[in-house]
Amino acid sequence: MAADPAAAAAASAAAAISAVMDWRSTPDARAAAFAYLESVKSGDVRALASTSFLLVRKDQTSEIRLHGFKMLQHLVRLRWDELSAAERNEFANLTINLISDVVGPDEVWALKSQTAALVAEVVRREGVALWNTLLPSIVALSNSGPIEAELVAMILRWLPEDITVHNEDLEGDRRRSLLRGLTESLPQILPLLYSLLEKHFVAALSEHSKQQMVLAKQHAGTVTAVLNAVNAYAEWAPVTDLAKYCLIHGCGSLLSYSDFRLHACEFFKVICQRKRPVDVAVAEYDAAMCNIFQVLMNISQQFLTRSGMQPSSIDESEYEFATCVCETMVALGSSNMQCILPDGTRTFQFLQQMLEYYQHYKIALHFQSLLFWLVVLREPSKAKSVARVSGDNSAAGNSASTGDLSAEKEKKGVSVFVTDEIYSTILDVSFKRMLKNSGNVSSGLLELWSEELEGKSDFCNYRTKLLDLIKVIASQRPVIAAASIVQRINVVFGDANQATKSPQDLDAMEGAQLGLEAVVSAIFDGSVDYGKADWEMKSQLHKIFEGLLQQLLSLKWTEPNLAVIHGRYLDALGPFLRHYPDAVASVVNKLFELLTSLPITFQDPSNNSRLARLQICSSFIRISRAADKALLPHMKNIADTMAYLQGEGRLLRGEHNHLCEAFLVMASSAGIQQQQEVLAWLLEPLNKIWTQVEWQTAYLSDPTGLTNMFADSQFMWSIYHTVTFFEKALKRSGTKKSSATPQAPTTTAAPGYLHPMSSHLAWILPPLLRLLRCIHALWAEPFAQSQTAEIKAAKSMTVAEQASLLGETGKLTKGQVAPADGLLDVQRDGESKENNIKNWLRGIRDSGYNVLGLAATLGEAFFRCAEASSVTLALMENVQVMEFRHLRQLIHLVIIPFVKYCPADLWQVWLVNLLQPVFVHCQQALHYSWSSLLHEGRAKVPDSIGNLSGSELKVEVMEEKLLRDLTREVCSVLWALASPALNSGLPSLEQLGASNRMDSLKNLESFASSSLTGFLMLHVGTALPALRISVEVFSWTDSDAVTKVIPFCGALIHLAVASNQAELRQFVAKDLFSSIIQGLSAESNSVMSAELVGLCREIYVYLSDRDPAPRQVLLSLPHIKQEDLLAFDDSLSKTASPKEQKQHMRSLLLLATGNKLRALAAQKTTNVITNVTTRNRSSTAYHGSSAEEDGQIGLATLSST
Repeated sequence: MAADPAAAAAASAAAAISAVMDWRSTPDARAAAFAYLESVKSGDVRALASTSFLLVRKDQTSEIRLHGFKMLQHLVRLRWDELSAAERNEFANLTINLISDVVGPDEVWALKSQTAALVAEVVRREGVALWNTLLPSIVALSNSGPIEAELVAMILRWLPEDITVHNEDLEGDRRRSLLRGLTESLPQILPLLYSLLEKHFVAALSEHSKQQMVLAKQHAGTVTAVLNAVNAYAEWAPVTDLAKYCLIHGCGSLLSYSDFRLHACEFFKVICQRKRPVDVAVAEYDAAMCNIFQVLMNISQQFLTRSGMQPSSIDESEYEFATCVCETMVALGSSNMQCILPDGTRTFQFLQQMLEYYQHYKIALHFQSLLFWLVVLREPSKAKSVARVSGDNSAAGNSASTGDLSAEKEKKGVSVFVTDEIYSTILDVSFKRMLKNSGNVSSGLLELWSEELEGKSDFCNYRTKLLDLIKVIASQRPVIAAASIVQRINVVFGDANQATKSPQDLDAMEGAQLGLEAVVSAIFDGSVDYGKADWEMKSQLHKIFEGLLQQLLSLKWTEPNLAVIHGRYLDALGPFLRHYPDAVASVVNKLFELLTSLPITFQDPSNNSRLARLQICSSFIRISRAADKALLPHMKNIADTMAYLQGEGRLLRGEHNHLCEAFLVMASSAGIQQQQEVLAWLLEPLNKIWTQVEWQTAYLSDPTGLTNMFADSQFMWSIYHTVTFFEKALKRSGTKKSSATPQAPTTTAAPGYLHPMSSHLAWILPPLLRLLRCIHALWAEPFAQSQTAEIKAAKSMTVAEQASLLGETGKLTKGQVAPADGLLDVQRDGESKENNIKNWLRGIRDSGYNVLGLAATLGEAFFRCAEASSVTLALMENVQVMEFRHLRQLIHLVIIPFVKYCPADLWQVWLVNLLQPVFVHCQQALHYSWSSLLHEGRAKVPDSIGNLSGSELKVEVMEEKLLRDLTREVCSVLWALASPALNSGLPSLEQLGASNRMDSLKNLESFASSSLTGFLMLHVGTALPALRISVEVFSWTDSDAVTKVIPFCGALIHLAVASNQAELRQFVAKDLFSSIIQGLSAESNSVMSAELVGLCREIYVYLSDRDPAPRQVLLSLPHIKQEDLLAFDDSLSKTASPKEQKQHMRSLLLLATGNKLRALAAQKTTNVITNVTTRNRSSTAYHGSSAEEDGQIGLATLSST
């Protein structure tokens, strides 16, 4: 009688699967079928088991059987413990019996794979005992034929899955037990795998020779399955065991056969990443690795020889295999080079092969070798002494026969085998490959980096690695590197007297300039103390670079592109000039000569000449920074030249700003006194203009006056350059900052220290605040409606902003650059007034915000001198009408620095009035926009996109990007509020203890002076919108925002635990707890799921005894029972380990939600059984595999929730 309901349930499930899979089903029918299948999976576990076993019977279709296997796997993974011991035993027996159903020659491959996966999953859950029982029958089955052997190999492949794939669900004891059981079985498993490999490989060859292609394919399929299984053990099984049971030999033999070589190479790639363990005999491990070295070097030499002699005979599949071999050798050499170092001959041969790969025409092979050389050459540079690099004579030439002790060779590393010739070759190739195939550059000798093949964003990373390698070599062999780069420069310069160069030549010259910069910085500005190097090396280097410098000084290039490159070559020598200052005067004069050789033209639509002039002025900045004090004696000469050129009208304002910035860089190396004098000299003329009442009255009294300024383009841009110079002055002056960002502003400066810009803030800030206030008012009524169409259009996005939002920054023209570059007005003349105003508004706003943010980093010098009410009025008066892009910049550049650097005793004066309007408006705006996005599919934002060529989809993408950017920035404010340096008074939860007494709790006020988060909670108007954001962000699908808000949530929990504030405790125990759990339902939050579970654990452990809300929240979840919660409490009481408590919390949340928390389930899916194959066994098998593996449609969708 029981069979009839089971059969009926199976028939209903089969019909539902068919409905979901049928493209003709209506959406409602498909949704109903899907819901029914979900109810089966979450319903009675025994009904699920009986239904699923009926679905996998042979009389069902392949699609239905595949889904049945998925349901069985779901049960084993997530609901196994709900079965009794007897039921689990019966389930295991039924699973093993399924093997006989799928061993037919015509069976779909995907069903075989799923059967093997299910058997392996059951074994892993039941443990070693079941495996020991099963092993004899598994061995016997493998002897039946190639199909059975293939299935056995699949089972063996999936057995160690929980060892090789991290799974937080798997408790440590279970993983250790599985590892121990499989390790004990290795003497049976590994010989079995080798036996199957050998037997079916020989059989495949034999049947192929007899033209028995069907049988040959079956045996070949078994060989591939065995190789996949072997690869699963290569990750963790002892290397010595893999060698002992001949698997290294077996896989090495298959490297010569095209059908199996990629799988066999994968085995070596995995094993080569292993590192020498400390618990085995070193000699045995090294012997195994030496064997691998020899195997790979033999197969590699075959390819390199053919590639060198007959490159046209090598097809793409061979290049693919060669790339895999090269990648494997890189892993081997990077992790296990010490194994062959005692054998000098073999080591040198290995290095020669890696050098050949580095020189290879194919970019893929070259790139893999690049990674190897970076690793092995960095090793000696980490601990090299000056004596080590005092000369370039290599000991490698005779090192193989010196008879040094093996231990001594291993201690010295690879460097003793690297000859000067190897260094030179690597440098030569690196300089040539500094280019990419952009259409301008082509080479018949090298396959250059291609954006179409390799991707646009990756070239910068690749070139960075090249430059890193050049720097490493230059630090070890400076004379060789210097000579090589000068030789390369001579090649790319060609005929230096040519007035113009082709685009191909320009690209090559730019690449060589980067190489020169890398070499010079490594030698004169690197980790080696050049001053302590020996005289001979110094003499050689001085001769080389002095010759290059004279060559550069003699050039007479006047074409704009060449002049820019000329300037970059000169500033690349900045570190050299620091040690040889006699040449500084000549370089300065040459830069001014380059500058004045280019005309100031306003008619050139491309602005090439003006851009080049600005770039040359930028060279002054770079050379001032690199040459350090070497330019100090020449400051007066530079100043006089600047004054002369300015007086003659031959120096534009933006160029003057750049040269002034260079002055500030020079002064920074001379001390505070010199800085103050330079600042006074530079700012005095600006002071006279900036503080005039007349222009402020005319243009800054209201927004209408500001619009009148737009008619005076020259004055408008003069104001812009003034503001940007204030920004540069704040960036460049003061003591040199450490790499760490200061978090405690009251301690960043020594007592009595006064920043050089402090005395100037009093006259800089008032007009700037009036200017920003007027700009903000342009978006507010009534001014917004009364503006001309031209000004209204100017308030929309710039082309640069549009491109940035669309991720198309690479498409910007040279005139559309960031305001920080000082080039914003380059296209001003000759373009529309609308764009002129648009660029000005953006530039003033961003630079003005940056001035305020940089001023805040001065700490008390700013906060005690500036007028808080004026700042608040200018920034917050019209915050409610700000577009998202403006608001994001305001928060990023102003609000966050104010939070970080405001002294604690001024929090009340500054932060409350700033943060309240920001939080109130942002909470409302984000709530509205996210609701629109989540419910209507489009984010509604206040930003004016402007004219955009293209589809409406681009606009939607930009709107969503604006929303996400602002969301993350607002959450960054919360992150800053919770930073440890600003919350030093918050005790740790470990200090408080889980059962802290009520009488030990403190008032919230007691934390107000030592915790910014605590201070914030005292001000309800500011705290409430911040708290709303902190809970709503978990319902918004933005993992970056969640990451940023986690520290704030942690601080709230600490405050709730440490204080007696009832409202805060109730908020954390109920609202925040519920929201975090809701956040775990979003798969996008899987990356930080451990942190979110940790917050849940803290709330429950530290607050559930004081507040009923945590228990109520958990009991409100759909699948939890009271006894589950009691068992959870009991588990927590038995351990004090936060890690174990987090694991218990995680398991409870999965149980309580019916495994619906996608952020937690997403981690589990990394351990879900998948079937990976590179072969198509038949059209039917391929079809089944595709249906199973597609991530978005079909059966995979049914099993993903």
